[in-house]
Amino acid sequence: MKYRTLGATGFTVSEFALGTMMLGTMGNTDHGESIAMIHTALDAGINFVDTADVYSGGESEEIVGKALVGRRDDVVLATKFGLPMGDDPNHRGASRRWIATAVEDSLRRLGTDRIDLYQLHRADYQTDVDETLSALSDLVTAGKIRAFGSSTQPADYIVEGQWAASRGGHHRYLSEQPRYSLLNRSVEVSVLPTTERYGMGVLTYGPLGSGWLSGRSNVGEGHRVTTAPQAFDLSIPGNQAKADAVVQLTALAAEAGLPLAHLATAFPLAHRGVTSVIIGPRTPAQLDDSLAAADVVLSDDVLDRIDEIVRPGTDVNPADNYNADPPALRDKRLRRR
Repeated sequence: MKYRTLGATGFTVSEFALGTMMLGTMGNTDHGESIAMIHTALDAGINFVDTADVYSGGESEEIVGKALVGRRDDVVLATKFGLPMGDDPNHRGASRRWIATAVEDSLRRLGTDRIDLYQLHRADYQTDVDETLSALSDLVTAGKIRAFGSSTQPADYIVEGQWAASRGGHHRYLSEQPRYSLLNRSVEVSVLPTTERYGMGVLTYGPLGSGWLSGRSNVGEGHRVTTAPQAFDLSIPGNQAKADAVVQLTALAAEAGLPLAHLATAFPLAHRGVTSVIIGPRTPAQLDDSLAAADVVLSDDVLDRIDEIVRPGTDVNPADNYNADPPALRDKRLRRR
């Protein structure tokens, strides 16, 4: 396992981070097996673990907390807040009120007295950025978090956060966690150049494109189509375009002597602005396969071929871009007098 510095945090982190979204009721319900998977990852050299309060309603954080007993000091521990934790409209977002509650809940579930990297899960357009930065800065001062970052933010929101921190004398966002894969490259346009400009660390998620790049032949079939047709129904042109790209990428991986999943996991690390890639296994077999890709480095020739298959800066299915439909477009009242 290789290591890099996470932006201005000073944290030395593994190039693979262990994501735990699939541990708990959202995926693997066997706590013993999930804990063993975390230990396997740590033993393989991963020292960066990422979770979130919303994953399995807090269960993922509880599993991580159990797994880190006796090993907490060896791990850079990251979690996230901001997505709804129940029906109460105040149990979400980035207000000081919710941040104060959410961090205590996460600390309790994780069984720790500090969080190394506390991340805003999604942009909160209803809360003034100064309020959010002030609340997070107070947590740094109190020692409850070591640093804070953001996740899946558009470039303009990242810039606003940096300017507001400088203007208000707050601590600033030191990392960003964007979606980035062979099929989802829109962050190359402005998000990754912006994080580089501000010296932010970047840990990317979704390298397997929600399963499209796993190497399985039946991704666009079965329960996935029923539960998430917008992402897997092949009657949707964007999804058929993904299927066509996967055929070409699979052939390229074979020529390079790699499983498609290993090509996919190595791809984000080839970008100079990326610090670490989150792998999110559900089973021990999936974890073992991901760990086997730790030393894969893609040549310029392979990267050039990838660019020919998926144009840089594009999402093969534009609907995959979480930031393509901001409030200004969703709510017609924001466009009319």
